[in-house]
Amino acid sequence: MRVRTPAGTAARRLLVAIFLVLLSWSLAAAASSVWRARKGGEVICLGGTFHLLRQVDYPLPTEFERAFDSSDLILFETDIAKLQEPATRSRLLARAIYENGDTIDRHLSPATYATLKEQCAANSIPLESMRRMRPSFLILTLTMMELQRLGVTEEGVDQHFHSRAVKGKKMIGALETVEEQLDFLVTMADGNEDQFVRHSLRELKGAREEFGRLAGAWRSGDAAGLEELLTGRMKREQPILYRRLISERNRAWLPGIVARRKPGQTSFVLVGAAHLVGEDGIIEALKKMGYVVEKL
Repeated sequence: MRVRTPAGTAARRLLVAIFLVLLSWSLAAAASSVWRARKGGEVICLGGTFHLLRQVDYPLPTEFERAFDSSDLILFETDIAKLQEPATRSRLLARAIYENGDTIDRHLSPATYATLKEQCAANSIPLESMRRMRPSFLILTLTMMELQRLGVTEEGVDQHFHSRAVKGKKMIGALETVEEQLDFLVTMADGNEDQFVRHSLRELKGAREEFGRLAGAWRSGDAAGLEELLTGRMKREQPILYRRLISERNRAWLPGIVARRKPGQTSFVLVGAAHLVGEDGIIEALKKMGYVVEKL
């Protein structure tokens, strides 16, 4: 199977798979998706991130830089350093393949499998050699190829600030373990394979058209626009996936977000933009807890 490059990239930047079909982002403008939450003397900065970027997206907006420079603790979704270890990539690849001779076509309707075959043919991918891949990993492979066509090949916001935090000896934390990340990636389609693949392939086809709209919403910090583009369709069409990847994880992260600071300490929380916006988002949860939230 000719999937070594996408698989390696996926293991290094695993979080891009959480939103398999969100293929477009641009960070060139001054306004951005960075918020500040205050409650009494507590300060939490929140940055909505994407995990792969284009070369033209650097340098990042000044709002990200200001939040990073003013913070003592930098919180990521997971342990970025461990995510890049060869052992993590090996575990991902091992779990991404069906066991006991199982194949993806056994989990899809004939119509969905035919659509998948067409998509692979359009990308010069021999589907027959990839039939043992679990749906989430196969879709990830197609996604990475589309990202590369769009020029999205550079390290993302997470990796950028993780490198800077290490160099600057800032405190670093994680909201979930790498094993939890791997589990989300590998099992996200379990029990819902046909709908998952149909939805993902449909989104892939419209990726280029969505590019400008998503970039504009991200640049301006348009929370409503981001919510619709990032999670609105997922919530309507794949409520099980939305619950697993967004709402349940947000609730699990919240105690760690509000409880990790020492007196006078500011934290900068860097998580996928889809986790911040909407009625189930972290920003709304902080408001309900009495925080005053403003966009930087």
